[in-house]
Amino acid sequence: MTLEGRVALVSGGGRGIGRAIALGLAADGADVAVNYRRDDDAARETVAAIESLGRRAKAYSASVDDFEADKTMVESILADFGSIGILVNNAGIASRGQTVADTDPEELRRVVATHAFGAHYLSKLCIPSMREQERGDIVMITSGATKGLGANGAPYNMAKSAMEALAVGLSKEERKNGIHVNIVAPGLVETEMGSRLMRATRGVTDLRELDASMPFGHVCQPEEIADVVRFVVSDAARYVTGQRIYVDGGGA
Repeated sequence: MTLEGRVALVSGGGRGIGRAIALGLAADGADVAVNYRRDDDAARETVAAIESLGRRAKAYSASVDDFEADKTMVESILADFGSIGILVNNAGIASRGQTVADTDPEELRRVVATHAFGAHYLSKLCIPSMREQERGDIVMITSGATKGLGANGAPYNMAKSAMEALAVGLSKEERKNGIHVNIVAPGLVETEMGSRLMRATRGVTDLRELDASMPFGHVCQPEEIADVVRFVVSDAARYVTGQRIYVDGGGA
């Protein structure tokens, strides 16, 4: 499972699932570029935690839906680390739970741009470096929402579905270049976003209240998503590409 000598870029890597993925990849030997948008303190803390594991790390602020900002960031990462061999497209925002009739068009634009455009931009920018290496990996962090595509969430459903379409097509394009592209789709995870969702939709203020009703007796933890990412970018998954793995306890 060693990732020694590889460099990973994790978008939205300062907090929540992204932080857990960044730390997990570092634990397996990767150096990590941590992308974030606004929370400087969280990004610095994540970098410090990676460095405490004996790996190199640096934080880079960029809104992933801004191609020019992404281009500048990737150029800086390549200058600092020399290559990018693993890209985890994790950065994301929630939609507001409105019907299609009530959705603000700006919300739709913002949510789709963050998830789908951002993943496309970063993949485009990182692929040239990956093609120069023996192996590259791109992982799309989507959502269990793509399984049910429920009501009152069209912007989010559309955005995550677009990420999955991107992943499948990209896996076919880049397989000949040794680049693996896979999808990891979490259900409810104990993060700031997950907590806000439960407060808004179910009035739950403490996710521990849900443990007894969840698969395996607990709400999914960020590290449980990170472990799946660690697998798909490792040599244990050397013959795996174009796959979608739901990490939802079998359908929470």
